[in-house]
Amino acid sequence: MTEEIREVVGDSFDGIWVVGEVQRARASQRGHLYFELVEKGRADRIIGKIDAVIWHRDHLRVRRTLSASSQEVVDGQQIRCWGQVDFYGPAGRLQLVVRDVDPLFTLGLLEKRRREILAGLAKVGLLDRNQQLELAEVPLRVGLVTSGDSAAYHDFLASLVESGFGFSVQFVHASMQGSEAEKQVVAALRSLAAFESAAGHAVDVIVLIRGGGSRSDLAAFDSRRIAEAVARSPLPVLTGLGHEIDESIADRVSHTAFKTPTKVAEFLIERVAAAERSLAACAAALRHLAGERLQQAELSMRRCERLAPVARSRLQSATRMVDHHAQRVGQASRRRLIEADRVAAELAGRMGASAPRLVARHRDRPDQIAQRLVGIASGRVRESQAMLNGVARLCAELSPEKVLERGFSITRDRDNNIVREPSRVQPGDRIVTTLAGGRLDSRVEKI
Repeated sequence: MTEEIREVVGDSFDGIWVVGEVQRARASQRGHLYFELVEKGRADRIIGKIDAVIWHRDHLRVRRTLSASSQEVVDGQQIRCWGQVDFYGPAGRLQLVVRDVDPLFTLGLLEKRRREILAGLAKVGLLDRNQQLELAEVPLRVGLVTSGDSAAYHDFLASLVESGFGFSVQFVHASMQGSEAEKQVVAALRSLAAFESAAGHAVDVIVLIRGGGSRSDLAAFDSRRIAEAVARSPLPVLTGLGHEIDESIADRVSHTAFKTPTKVAEFLIERVAAAERSLAACAAALRHLAGERLQQAELSMRRCERLAPVARSRLQSATRMVDHHAQRVGQASRRRLIEADRVAAELAGRMGASAPRLVARHRDRPDQIAQRLVGIASGRVRESQAMLNGVARLCAELSPEKVLERGFSITRDRDNNIVREPSRVQPGDRIVTTLAGGRLDSRVEKI
């Protein structure tokens, strides 16, 4: 009787196209592929199901056909397949013997679903949200989401370690394919976001990577749940999903997408290296500016050293001038006194006793003249003293002590020689710096 049923079913359903979702796909040791083909209604409720099989020889051909477009017959995949219905007597059940699969049908469904998801994300403003976040200049703290036993995990960490920079990685494991991938990736992204909020920017960037695979393997990264988790992340998300041709929806909504995990690592390393180069350039500019300021200070010190002898010479000249004027004033005073005595004697002789009243009236005249001469001499002395004081103040302002009080300093080596060039000392040499308030003993660390 089972043979009759088989013949009837085979004749009635010989060569038909069937559309459904693959579930419970499993390959046998002989190379056959067994799975269930289901039809779903609202809320993903199963309204129809039939067992299906692709025999070994047909399976090899179907795999070659699908691999050309990076597809596989895996759980969750919508396929359009051609075959015939067969009745399997020992188990008393119907099964669909699949002879071929239409790759264009699945690609069309995936592209339609992809466009719908992208349009929905754009409508709520999530398409470019993560890209607008500012990426840290030195992203050394990395949140990593991938499979812990994958080559992507080891390659990424190895690249960071080999760079020599002090990267720290906060790792959260998540399956990168299969039925659990979507749920685990979303949970991992939310975990790192919560960790960041609680610890206050505990990581600078989140990295989502996997080691490549077929289009079917990457199907989870075209899901809306993962896309929303990436877009809503409070930190920039970098993706490296290992697919050289296609761009997943997760790539599209991420801050920056790379083809491989290694490319993500290289980007982070280069960003840190660029920051290091920028810091080195700033340090070099500061050293150059400081050197220029020191050279200017040294030139000022040299000018002061050259002006000091000039000031001393002017002071000596002023002193000699004062002495000369004092000598001339003294000589003139003595001559005036002698002349006054002579005139007084002459007048006294001429007037004699006949002019006692006149003599008496002019008796005090020599003293008056002497007082006037002394006043004149004192004025000349005061002028000379004022000139001398001015020159003295100039010398005081130009003295090395005053120059030091204005913020300059004098540096000498261990032999007490003034250090005018950095090349005069070596790292490890002791130097003495004289300041206005004292001196500093130092050791040269770096030139």
